[in-house]
Amino acid sequence: MNAERLKIMLVDQDAGRSAILRQALSDAGHTVVARIEPGRSLLSEVQACQPDIVIVDMEAPGRDTLEQMREIGRDQPKPIILFSNKRDGEYIRQAVQAGVSAYVVDGLSRERIMPIVEVAIARFREFEALRQELHETKSQLADRKVIDKAKGVLMQRRGLSEDAAYQLLRKAAMDRNLKVAEVARTLLALESL
Repeated sequence: MNAERLKIMLVDQDAGRSAILRQALSDAGHTVVARIEPGRSLLSEVQACQPDIVIVDMEAPGRDTLEQMREIGRDQPKPIILFSNKRDGEYIRQAVQAGVSAYVVDGLSRERIMPIVEVAIARFREFEALRQELHETKSQLADRKVIDKAKGVLMQRRGLSEDAAYQLLRKAAMDRNLKVAEVARTLLALESL
């Protein structure tokens, strides 16, 4: 993302702050695709504008804003940067849980904007990679459990060893051009009938 031109959505009610952000981003070769004021639906604006990153600059964002950020993180994950004057540790924790990639306190200066954007993008990418790895690990674990159950059924019904039961599942998967877990699920579905 950072080597290419970014499409950025600004959420800010202060035109002066937005102008500083817009100019710094423009100078770095990026485009502000939308500037919206708080209170509008962030998720629908993100869906409409398809930005690469969302920058929220608010003195004290409320719980509604956090919930909207959580919806973005769930439905259309994007790096989100939040500039705020709110220093409350609990609120910062909630913002990070809602999907904020960078939470910046004490205003905004032009020279800090791009380093903050780059860090937020890097953090977002790392988090997404971890989320994908967790999803794949859970999926593999679920597949392993299904395969083990299917092996147990074959061992009981046919009097096979664990290795022989697995080889039978594997051969059936290869013959049908399926994954072993898919064959195991089918076997368990038939067994339940």
